[in-house]
Amino acid sequence: MCATCGRPISARELYYRFTLVLQGEQDVLDASGGDDAGGLDALLQQLEQGPEDAREWEEQVHWERSGVICPACRDLVRRTLTLPEGDTGPH
Repeated sequence: MCATCGRPISARELYYRFTLVLQGEQDVLDASGGDDAGGLDALLQQLEQGPEDAREWEEQVHWERSGVICPACRDLVRRTLTLPEGDTGPH
């Protein structure tokens, strides 16, 4: 069964296996090495206001799924995840 559209995929039909891993990254401390107590206080406050469930924190940092998709969904996924030529993304 296609993980995207839910359509059954027959044994003789072409399908694609996928693994998608999203890993969160954030530079939370000043790279200059300065002693910024205000920055640490803000970080601690952000952590205190976050979700109580540890699984929610984990999914914000690491999320992974795998499965199979049909050819039509493969085309959709490729279009969605392919950057336009010359676009280097946010970083």
